[in-house]
Amino acid sequence: MKILVPVKRVIDYNVKVRVKADQSGVDLANVKMSMNPFDEISVEQAIRLKEAGQAEEVVVVSIGVTKSQETLRNALAMGADRAILVEATDNVENDIEPLAVAKILKAIVDEEQPGLVLLGKQAIDNDMNATGQMLSALMGWPQATFASEIAIEGDKAKVTREVDGGLQVISVNMPCVMTVDLRLNEPRYASLPNIMKAKKKPMETKTPADYGVDITPRLTIEKVEEPPARKAGVIVGSVDELVEKLKTEAGVL
Repeated sequence: MKILVPVKRVIDYNVKVRVKADQSGVDLANVKMSMNPFDEISVEQAIRLKEAGQAEEVVVVSIGVTKSQETLRNALAMGADRAILVEATDNVENDIEPLAVAKILKAIVDEEQPGLVLLGKQAIDNDMNATGQMLSALMGWPQATFASEIAIEGDKAKVTREVDGGLQVISVNMPCVMTVDLRLNEPRYASLPNIMKAKKKPMETKTPADYGVDITPRLTIEKVEEPPARKAGVIVGSVDELVEKLKTEAGVL
């Protein structure tokens, strides 16, 4: 089985995000970028499946700017076999929308014929949580989202999903699309020898035009604002006072 793993280059999760003065977006100047944390988990899971003998090849793909090749090299250093970079824009400020990404991924899936597509459940920059579901719909494949545990059993996959009420276990037919959650695994660090080896692993460069996909934006960002500052807490003197405030001020009782 071949596993396809899409990865995205985003602002590093340790960076404090700043909104531009004109509120047109997020300031990306001189900001550290890295692989989307959920995508790291999907790469790790794909590698583990290969190490367990349940996959023969792990292919990573990224859709964005040329610098996304750094993100792909990191995935290759973790243990992926080869990479595909789709250069969709030359402006780091442009975020390719989920539907366009899903259409490009569908074309890649048609070419590569993987048995499984593993994605992070969402990207931490826009929190869309849509690409995996859109790809599943375009492919007509089963989907399993928010996976916290995965077991491949022949031509089916048993997936434990994190839902509001707890955990849900489902069985889906392969091939399928899965999106992974944080508690699925702990991604490995790439060792220096593997980082050096990753430089020699194949990376194919494509464009959206190669797949016949129009990436013209369908959404317009009107304004970006920072969330309001959290109000200071209140110390109460008794349980009765707490209950009263919950009733009259918080309105939760």
